[in-house]
Amino acid sequence: MSNTYIAYHFTVEPKELGTEILIAELGELPFDSFIETETGFSAYILQSLWNETILDEIYILNNPDFEISHTIEFIEQVNWNEEWEKNFNPIYVDEKCYVRAPFHEKLNAEYEIVIEPKMSFGTGHHETTHMMIQHLLETDVRNKKTLDMGCGTAILAILAEMKGAKPIDAIDIDNWCYLNSIENCERNNCNHISVYEGDASLLKGKKYDIIIANINRNILLNDMQIYVDCLNENGILFLSGFYTEDFEAINESCITKGLTFVKQLERHNWASLKYVKH
Repeated sequence: MSNTYIAYHFTVEPKELGTEILIAELGELPFDSFIETETGFSAYILQSLWNETILDEIYILNNPDFEISHTIEFIEQVNWNEEWEKNFNPIYVDEKCYVRAPFHEKLNAEYEIVIEPKMSFGTGHHETTHMMIQHLLETDVRNKKTLDMGCGTAILAILAEMKGAKPIDAIDIDNWCYLNSIENCERNNCNHISVYEGDASLLKGKKYDIIIANINRNILLNDMQIYVDCLNENGILFLSGFYTEDFEAINESCITKGLTFVKQLERHNWASLKYVKH
């Protein structure tokens, strides 16, 4: 009994925001692992810690703004490496940046990042991370002081260091992401990334040449003035984590705070924006 896991396979719409909220709520319960899937994620809990009413108090499941369904599976002795191999395929962005797990074969790519996501998100598979990688690939970041806000797995901070950015701060409010980011920075032999656990309140008095913020619409709008205040003159702000229909709200916030719009990327109804502070 104690070695049997119960898997909840969730389908979530809208996926990114709904997944973020649901995992935060499940994290308060004895669920100990989460694996991202194409339509949502799977959450795992030991049967010995489970009961039939465990989801009854989960607020988001009764929120009409989200469509969430799930199936339940009983699994004997979960092999987490096997689960990752089933759910995590390597990706190749613009034939320059190769993102893989430790168990994938190496590739002679210009930038090769090894990520073991564990319970945090940011493998490069999600459209927003993919677009942020594209932004960084075409940007000269050498010797630029950089912030990766809402860093997840720290994949973007790692790519920034590989391209010559330094020093780099990587911040996430989630403890799993904080710990996983430290592991991934070590795994990729990064020497210029400092990882912090917290929110935008950590940015007081800080200044950056480049800020990467891949979070969600509401947090971005709430913290936008902080990001702008932290940008040096001619600094660059990369934003993602929202849908294309959110462009007007995000753009208005940026423009009214003195930023200049430079570029928009779109991928499967997700958007990523580039601004400069003059």
